[in-house]
Amino acid sequence: MEDQKNQTDNSTPKVTGIGGIFFFTENPQETRDWYKTNLGFDVNDWGSTFESRNLNNPDEVNSLQWSPFKKGDEYFSPSKKDFMINYRVQNIEGLVEQLLKNKVTILDTIETSEYGKFVHIIDADGNKIELWEPV
Repeated sequence: MEDQKNQTDNSTPKVTGIGGIFFFTENPQETRDWYKTNLGFDVNDWGSTFESRNLNNPDEVNSLQWSPFKKGDEYFSPSKKDFMINYRVQNIEGLVEQLLKNKVTILDTIETSEYGKFVHIIDADGNKIELWEPV
């Protein structure tokens, strides 16, 4: 019963899926072109967006953004890793409060855009993580 409550309770601060996979490459345009030509990715200047349905709520469409970045792009800073994962979350404000209590490094304040709310943290291995609450 508790599992069912957590699946339908949108106020619980938690990760609900992966919202994006970002990685470094020497030439982002060549990488996008390779994936388009060889694997059929529908690419644009940002990469490619994959859509899926929420099994518990089939009317909800979720997206995952795949994006190659120019090696060394400062967007990944302060992490020195070659990748960054974006996690889709619910109740980003509550999650940030919870993370602060757990002494997790929060890199910035919650920003709101046309795509939703974003904040960046550092995990235990020094990876920069992007948290995203969609609109």
